[in-house]
Amino acid sequence: IMEVLSFLSPEVSGFSVTLSLFLIFLGLLYWYSVYPFSILSRCGIKHPKPIPFYGNLFMFRNGFYKPLNELIKTHGRVCGYYLARRPVVVVADPDMLRQIMVRDFSSFPNRMVRRRPKPVPMSDCLLMLKNEHWKRVRSILTPTFSSAKMKEMVPLINTAADALMRNLNARAESGEAFDIHKCFGCFTMDVIASVAFATQVDSQNNPDDPFVHHAQMFFNFSFFRPIFLILIAFPSILAPFARFLPNKKRDEMNQFFINSIQRIIRQREEQPPEQRRRDFLQLMLDARTSRESVSVEHFDTANHAESDQRNQQTHTPCDQEAGQPHSQEPPARRSQKKMMTEDEIIGQAFVFLLAGYETSSNTLAFTCYLLALHPECQRKVHQEVDDFFTRHSSPDYSNVQELKYLDMVVSEALRLYSPAFRYARDIDQDCIVNGQFLPKGATLEIPAAFLHHDPEHWPEPDKFIPERCCFII
Repeated sequence: IMEVLSFLSPEVSGFSVTLSLFLIFLGLLYWYSVYPFSILSRCGIKHPKPIPFYGNLFMFRNGFYKPLNELIKTHGRVCGYYLARRPVVVVADPDMLRQIMVRDFSSFPNRMVRRRPKPVPMSDCLLMLKNEHWKRVRSILTPTFSSAKMKEMVPLINTAADALMRNLNARAESGEAFDIHKCFGCFTMDVIASVAFATQVDSQNNPDDPFVHHAQMFFNFSFFRPIFLILIAFPSILAPFARFLPNKKRDEMNQFFINSIQRIIRQREEQPPEQRRRDFLQLMLDARTSRESVSVEHFDTANHAESDQRNQQTHTPCDQEAGQPHSQEPPARRSQKKMMTEDEIIGQAFVFLLAGYETSSNTLAFTCYLLALHPECQRKVHQEVDDFFTRHSSPDYSNVQELKYLDMVVSEALRLYSPAFRYARDIDQDCIVNGQFLPKGATLEIPAAFLHHDPEHWPEPDKFIPERCCFII
């Protein structure tokens, strides 16, 4: 062999080495693109055939709802797919979900999101936080959503509702057709701007307001742009460099919201307490100095219940008689309190926009659509609201609880048109649920919309029957 190689010219030898290296590179590239695709099969989880780099991503080009339903019908209530190179386990079995969401929830604490580098406003929102950081912020925020605190924000919502009613009355008097979803979108935007960003806007009559303009930038987003497809194919390699890619619209949007909230925080700090507006932003600012919080263990349902049972068994009669807690309570279970940072406050305000805009506006629009299709239900709602206003001059946090039938209508609309039709959690450790092995590093997905249309639990699931939701009240 050495004699043969000695007759080869340097050019031929160099070409051979280059070709060999290129073939090795292609082999490694192919291995990188497909090596995760055996995980679900090894766990006995059925799934559609993936393609290199992108898995089954293109199955969801036109949305998640229909493809997920077809996936479950084809492969069963425990199935899977590959979102790019990441394995996803879809669980539509209620018994498994009961165990996952309660007893074994400690194995699935985190959402399937990756925390973004600052100064992105969402980098410190609850959706992005993990483990103890999430528990700490959540423990501070939870008292902010008490009944007493929510009542303080009702006047802000009513102000936006009054503007919506004036707008709807004007359109009704004109006799012309109009897009009511757009009206509800503007109303929702006004409420979020007022409650979460302490900014008074009238998007219904001023769609060019800077807040509206920058908020709409956020929702003009698609995973199927070329740059995102490249990032999805090589996340470990390219994701750290993504923040350095120029994106004028993104930077403009982020800086607008950061500057807006920082400016309002400075204004609030200079105002006397009695002059401060009672909105969500102010409640978060109050929470920075309040001692009111819940234990960080409050959110571990199963462990909390087991610990309570152990405490009852280990307390002595004297302890119980004196009403004293067990003296050996671990420090981790005591209420932990730490001030929210300014970045965390900005993050929670921004998540109001992310989580509240489309979900709320779509729910209002679909509820009206269903009432238009079912005049008898519409008459019942109309009669209930008329009766309500014979007893009250205006709605507030307490008296709206009297609108039982309206609550059933909205609940049934949420069942038929689920705004959050899927939930995803990371699987942080290998576990077995009802005999099914779930691998660490995969994602667990709960198809809420499929469960809402499951004929095993909802007779005639595609029909609008508000009375079936009476048990929710």
